[in-house]
Amino acid sequence: MALSVKPLPSEPQRPQTTHPLFSLHGQVALVTGAGSEQGIGLATARLLAELGARVAIAATGPRIHTRAAEFCAVGHTARGYQADLTDRDATSALVTAVEADFRQIDILVNNAGMAMEGSAERFAAFADTTLSDWDLDLARNLGTCVNVTRACLPGMVARRHGRIINVSSVTGPLVGNPGEAAYCAAKAAMVGMSRAIALEVAQHGITINNLAPGWVATGSQIEKEAVASHYTPMRRAGSATEMACMVAFLASPGASYITGQMMVVDGGNCLQERKGP
Repeated sequence: MALSVKPLPSEPQRPQTTHPLFSLHGQVALVTGAGSEQGIGLATARLLAELGARVAIAATGPRIHTRAAEFCAVGHTARGYQADLTDRDATSALVTAVEADFRQIDILVNNAGMAMEGSAERFAAFADTTLSDWDLDLARNLGTCVNVTRACLPGMVARRHGRIINVSSVTGPLVGNPGEAAYCAAKAAMVGMSRAIALEVAQHGITINNLAPGWVATGSQIEKEAVASHYTPMRRAGSATEMACMVAFLASPGASYITGQMMVVDGGNCLQERKGP
């Protein structure tokens, strides 16, 4: 007897939609440190724009205006702002300009840090680090976060809504590297600061969290970091887009009950005691 098989009904065509818990339509995002084509900042701004946000992107050099024009060319609403975010007056002026142009800042991504355009990151043992280099590292990696957050918070409190995501690192809060004492101090301080702020602003509908990347294949990754990434459990470095995905989640309505946290995105590298061959 032949087997009779009834064909399955065809799957109905459904319009592609974005779930409201993960949609950023109507939101305005300010992303700092977004000048590098291969960096976490630009990847984050691009993803937030693709999820519906209007984006303000900031960097220290004029290339940020090229990045903004590229966004606009593919249909996103974007504007670039050039400022030294270690300068408090310049930071205040930048935030004022963004709020004037977009009327609000709903999402703040503090990504600025490490190297600045035209000024590379420096590595030296703690005993050999000059005080001026120490102060510069803290200003770049912690001061920028402090300055922009302070400038954005009043508007968020007034609107009783806000998402702040700080790009910290596993380096500092969880692990360390020789020659990076100032960087480690700054990134660990960023996490501790966020926990206190989280308690202060939760009642105003504002969350503040940290992304802690491990090895990431960006334009600033040096050769020994690329080599180290091959010994992670995944045998590779992460991508800027993979970091951006965590930022986008923390910025979304669906993450409204998460605050004061540090999200490690390192391919499981911090889990393993032995990290060499």
